Amino acid sequence: MQNNILICGVGGQGIVLTSKLIAATAMAKDIPVMSAETIGMAQKGGSVFSFLRLGDDLYCPMFPEKTADLIIAFEPAEAVRMLPYLKDGGRVIVNTHPIVPVTVSLKGTAYNGREMLEYLEKNVDFLKTIDGEAACRTVGSPRALNMIMLGQSVRTGVLPFGIDDVEETMKKTVKPQFIEMNSKALRLDI
Repeated sequence: MQNNILICGVGGQGIVLTSKLIAATAMAKDIPVMSAETIGMAQKGGSVFSFLRLGDDLYCPMFPEKTADLIIAFEPAEAVRMLPYLKDGGRVIVNTHPIVPVTVSLKGTAYNGREMLEYLEKNVDFLKTIDGEAACRTVGSPRALNMIMLGQSVRTGVLPFGIDDVEETMKKTVKPQFIEMNSKALRLDI
Protein backbone atom coordinates (compact mmCIF):
# COMPACT_ATOMS: atom_id res chain seq x y z
CA MET A 1 0.00 0.00 0.00
CA GLN A 2 1.13 3.54 -0.75
CA ASN A 3 0.21 6.91 0.71
CA ASN A 4 0.74 10.10 -1.27
CA ILE A 5 0.88 13.24 0.85
CA LEU A 6 1.29 16.81 -0.35
CA ILE A 7 2.17 19.55 2.12
CA CYS A 8 1.85 23.15 0.95
CA GLY A 9 2.01 26.69 2.25
CA VAL A 10 4.32 29.67 2.16
CA GLY A 11 7.86 30.19 3.35
CA GLY A 12 8.30 30.32 7.09
CA GLN A 13 5.29 28.20 8.06
CA GLY A 14 7.24 25.01 8.79
CA ILE A 15 6.39 22.94 5.70
CA VAL A 16 9.89 21.50 5.31
CA LEU A 17 10.13 20.48 9.00
CA THR A 18 6.68 18.88 8.80
CA SER A 19 7.77 16.91 5.74
CA LYS A 20 10.98 15.80 7.43
CA LEU A 21 9.11 14.68 10.55
CA ILE A 22 6.69 12.57 8.51
CA ALA A 23 9.56 11.03 6.53
CA ALA A 24 11.67 10.35 9.64
CA THR A 25 8.70 8.83 11.47
CA ALA A 26 7.98 6.56 8.52
CA MET A 27 11.64 5.44 8.39
CA ALA A 28 11.61 4.75 12.13
CA LYS A 29 8.63 2.44 11.53
CA ASP A 30 10.45 0.70 8.62
CA ILE A 31 8.05 2.21 6.10
CA PRO A 32 9.75 3.09 2.80
CA VAL A 33 9.51 6.82 2.06
CA MET A 34 10.55 9.27 -0.65
CA SER A 35 10.19 13.04 -0.52
CA ALA A 36 10.88 16.13 -2.59
CA GLU A 37 10.48 19.78 -1.65
CA THR A 38 9.98 22.74 -3.92
CA ILE A 39 10.89 25.98 -2.24
CA GLY A 40 10.22 29.12 -4.27
CA MET A 41 11.22 32.47 -2.82
CA ALA A 42 10.54 31.01 0.63
CA GLN A 43 12.31 33.85 2.39
CA LYS A 44 9.77 36.29 0.93
CA GLY A 45 6.65 34.26 1.70
CA GLY A 46 6.73 32.39 -1.60
CA SER A 47 5.08 29.07 -2.31
CA VAL A 48 6.55 25.99 -0.64
CA PHE A 49 5.35 22.45 -1.20
CA SER A 50 6.55 18.98 -0.45
CA PHE A 51 5.64 15.65 -1.99
CA LEU A 52 5.85 12.57 0.25
CA ARG A 53 5.29 8.98 -0.78
CA LEU A 54 5.10 6.23 1.83
CA GLY A 55 4.86 2.51 1.13
CA ASP A 56 6.21 -0.20 -1.10
CA ASP A 57 7.40 -0.06 -4.71
CA LEU A 58 8.36 3.61 -4.71
CA TYR A 59 10.37 4.80 -7.70
CA CYS A 60 9.96 8.57 -7.58
CA PRO A 61 9.04 11.07 -4.85
CA MET A 62 6.72 13.02 -7.14
CA PHE A 63 3.25 11.75 -7.96
CA PRO A 64 0.75 12.67 -10.67
CA GLU A 65 -2.40 14.71 -10.32
CA LYS A 66 -5.45 13.03 -8.81
CA THR A 67 -3.38 10.67 -6.63
CA ALA A 68 -2.82 12.51 -3.30
CA ASP A 69 -4.44 10.77 -0.36
CA LEU A 70 -3.90 13.84 1.84
CA ILE A 71 -3.13 17.50 1.30
CA ILE A 72 -1.90 19.36 4.37
CA ALA A 73 -2.35 23.04 3.50
CA PHE A 74 -0.96 25.75 5.73
CA GLU A 75 -2.61 28.48 3.60
CA PRO A 76 -5.99 28.49 1.77
CA ALA A 77 -4.82 29.73 -1.65
CA GLU A 78 -2.01 27.16 -1.67
CA ALA A 79 -4.59 24.46 -0.93
CA VAL A 80 -6.62 25.52 -3.96
CA ARG A 81 -3.49 25.65 -6.12
CA MET A 82 -2.60 22.06 -5.18
CA LEU A 83 -6.15 20.69 -5.32
CA PRO A 84 -5.64 19.06 -8.77
CA TYR A 85 -3.35 16.54 -7.01
CA LEU A 86 -6.11 15.32 -4.69
CA LYS A 87 -7.62 11.97 -5.58
CA ASP A 88 -11.34 11.29 -5.42
CA GLY A 89 -12.12 10.67 -1.76
CA GLY A 90 -8.83 12.25 -0.66
CA ARG A 91 -8.62 14.44 2.42
CA VAL A 92 -7.58 18.05 2.91
CA ILE A 93 -6.55 19.68 6.17
CA VAL A 94 -6.33 23.47 5.75
CA ASN A 95 -5.35 26.35 7.99
CA THR A 96 -8.02 29.04 7.54
CA HIS A 97 -5.64 31.96 8.18
CA PRO A 98 -4.49 33.44 4.86
CA ILE A 99 -1.03 34.82 4.19
CA VAL A 100 -1.35 37.82 1.88
CA PRO A 101 1.16 37.47 -0.96
CA VAL A 102 3.50 40.39 -1.58
CA THR A 103 2.06 40.80 -5.08
CA VAL A 104 -1.45 41.26 -3.67
CA SER A 105 -0.35 43.77 -1.04
CA LEU A 106 1.60 45.78 -3.65
CA LYS A 107 -1.48 45.99 -5.88
CA GLY A 108 -3.68 47.02 -2.98
CA THR A 109 -6.23 44.29 -3.69
CA ALA A 110 -8.02 42.43 -0.94
CA TYR A 111 -7.40 38.81 -0.04
CA ASN A 112 -8.84 37.27 3.10
CA GLY A 113 -8.90 33.60 2.12
CA ARG A 114 -12.69 33.27 2.40
CA GLU A 115 -13.18 32.76 -1.33
CA MET A 116 -10.57 30.00 -1.33
CA LEU A 117 -12.17 28.27 1.65
CA GLU A 118 -15.59 28.43 -0.01
CA TYR A 119 -14.11 26.85 -3.13
CA LEU A 120 -12.58 24.06 -1.05
CA GLU A 121 -15.87 23.47 0.79
CA LYS A 122 -17.63 22.97 -2.55
CA ASN A 123 -14.95 20.76 -4.12
CA VAL A 124 -13.53 18.56 -1.35
CA ASP A 125 -15.51 15.70 0.16
CA PHE A 126 -13.36 15.45 3.29
CA LEU A 127 -12.22 18.91 4.38
CA LYS A 128 -11.00 19.77 7.87
CA THR A 129 -10.49 23.46 8.53
CA ILE A 130 -8.20 24.60 11.31
CA ASP A 131 -8.21 28.11 12.74
CA GLY A 132 -4.44 28.18 13.00
CA GLU A 133 -4.24 31.48 14.84
CA ALA A 134 -6.64 30.37 17.57
CA ALA A 135 -4.93 26.98 17.86
CA CYS A 136 -1.52 28.63 18.21
CA ARG A 137 -2.90 30.89 20.96
CA THR A 138 -4.19 27.79 22.76
CA VAL A 139 -0.74 26.21 22.57
CA GLY A 140 0.95 29.48 23.52
CA SER A 141 3.17 29.99 20.49
CA PRO A 142 2.65 31.42 17.00
CA ARG A 143 5.38 29.02 15.82
CA ALA A 144 3.36 25.88 16.67
CA LEU A 145 1.26 25.81 13.51
CA ASN A 146 3.25 23.06 11.81
CA MET A 147 2.90 20.70 14.79
CA ILE A 148 -0.79 21.50 15.11
CA MET A 149 -1.33 20.72 11.42
CA LEU A 150 0.76 17.55 11.68
CA GLY A 151 -1.20 16.31 14.69
CA GLN A 152 -4.50 16.91 12.91
CA SER A 153 -3.17 15.10 9.84
CA VAL A 154 -2.20 12.04 11.86
CA ARG A 155 -5.75 11.95 13.24
CA THR A 156 -7.17 11.47 9.69
CA GLY A 157 -5.85 7.90 9.70
CA VAL A 158 -4.15 8.40 6.33
CA LEU A 159 -0.65 8.32 7.80
CA PRO A 160 0.44 4.83 8.86
CA PHE A 161 1.53 5.85 12.36
CA GLY A 162 0.22 7.62 15.43
CA ILE A 163 0.84 10.76 17.47
CA ASP A 164 3.18 8.89 19.85
CA ASP A 165 5.37 7.85 16.90
CA VAL A 166 5.59 11.42 15.57
CA GLU A 167 6.30 12.74 19.06
CA GLU A 168 9.25 10.36 19.45
CA THR A 169 10.68 11.57 16.15
CA MET A 170 10.07 15.20 17.07
CA LYS A 171 11.91 14.77 20.38
CA LYS A 172 15.00 13.62 18.44
CA THR A 173 14.73 16.47 15.93
CA VAL A 174 13.88 19.74 17.67
CA LYS A 175 15.85 21.63 20.28
CA PRO A 176 15.09 20.54 23.88
CA GLN A 177 13.58 23.90 24.85
CA PHE A 178 10.84 23.44 22.18
CA ILE A 179 9.83 19.84 22.96
CA GLU A 180 7.12 20.64 25.50
CA MET A 181 5.43 23.24 23.27
CA ASN A 182 5.64 20.97 20.21
CA SER A 183 4.20 18.02 22.14
CA LYS A 184 1.29 20.19 23.29
CA ALA A 185 0.71 21.32 19.68
CA LEU A 186 0.85 17.74 18.30
CA ARG A 187 -1.65 16.54 20.89
CA LEU A 188 -4.07 19.47 20.53
CA ASP A 189 -7.31 17.86 19.35
CA ILE A 190 -9.40 20.37 17.47
